[in-house]
Order: sequence, then C-alpha cells, then structure tokens
Amino acid sequence: MTALQITSMKQFMNQLLVADAFEPFLLEEAVIGGASTFTIDGHVNREFYGPEDSSEILYDLRPWSELKGLCFDLIKGKRTPLFFRFVFHLMPDKAEALLKKENCDVDPAQVKALVLNIRYDGSKAVLTTGTAFHTFLLSKEPDIIWDKAFKKYLEGKGIPWEEIS
Repeated sequence: MTALQITSMKQFMNQLLVADAFEPFLLEEAVIGGASTFTIDGHVNREFYGPEDSSEILYDLRPWSELKGLCFDLIKGKRTPLFFRFVFHLMPDKAEALLKKENCDVDPAQVKALVLNIRYDGSKAVLTTGTAFHTFLLSKEPDIIWDKAFKKYLEGKGIPWEEIS
C-alpha cells in the first residue's frame, strides 16, 4: 500500500474526468459532496438485465468509462466540490496480466482486486493503492508490484504526484 498526493489538481482532474487515463478501472463506489452528497454504487444489478444481456456483463462492477460522465456532471460547475472519493479496481484481466508479467509468487486467482482509492478533501487529492485477496496471504509481492506499476502508470499519463510517508 502506498499513498500519493497529487501535485497538479488541474492535470489530475482532466485525466480522471475527461481523458482516458482511468479507463482500465472498474468503479466500486463514488461519493461526491457539494450542495448535496451523491453516492454511486458501481456494483452491477444483474436482476435488472434479461437473459439476452448476460453475455454483455463482463464484471461485477461498472467500468469507469460508463460512469465518469455522470461523475463529471456532478463535479463540474462554478464551485469545486467539498469532497469526493472513488474506489476503483483495476480490471481483472489487466490485474492478472500485470502479476503474471512480473512473475508474482502469488497465483493471480488468489488476488480479488488491485484497488485504488482516490480522496479529495476540498484542497488536495490523495491516491492510495491496496490489494484485496480472497484469503489471507503472507506474501506482500502483489502489493509491491501494484504500487510500483501504478506509480509508473501515473508518470506515463503525465500526472504529477509526491509520495506521502
């Protein structure tokens, strides 16, 4: 787990809400506080869909690309939000590919999610990585791989940050 503070909010917000930097993620939850507080549960309600739609539902969470427009509409305006927080999961196929590419000592099937938490408190944004497992594991290698890969990813997207100790 690592915590990174964003050093250019304008660049970050553009990458988050307009560009495609966070397209490889699924949204678990979004909470946006302004004049009202809005909560978005990213879990798919499978009972909403008919049997003919089941092949189109690839994940238990909604892709960020499907919900970022809604979040953008809730955030944009004359006033900045009081706060927001997002909980993202790296898409499972991308998480598995990352762990395999790095020759992780943990079977990727034991990793439930590579998680990214984004918290904005009205003045700064902090991004925190984490790893969720299906069962308790002693190995910290998936965490180390995810932390390193995410920092590199931000750098590649031109999102400046500094590590919080």
